[in-house]
Amino acid sequence: MSENVKAGHNKFYYGETENRPDAQILFSYYDTNVIDVYSTYVSPSLRGGGVAKQLFDAVIEKAKNEDLKIIPSCSYVAHQFERDASLAPYRAE
Repeated sequence: MSENVKAGHNKFYYGETENRPDAQILFSYYDTNVIDVYSTYVSPSLRGGGVAKQLFDAVIEKAKNEDLKIIPSCSYVAHQFERDASLAPYRAE
């Protein structure tokens, strides 16, 4: 995980505080081993700098470490799964 990305409650975020992050990716537990990633937000000042990808990578790392599958409800996350076939093992069916 990038040193700028921090883990919060059902989220990874970028910024000083969890309550007012500059960027975040949110998920909820759908089942014991399945998370639904439903939102990715990056403030306008950080867009285009790869922050969303860093947040996504943190979710993938969590999935790898905790043997989780991901429901990509968020369009950004769905797009990342479409772009990279190597992520297929982490996608919930």
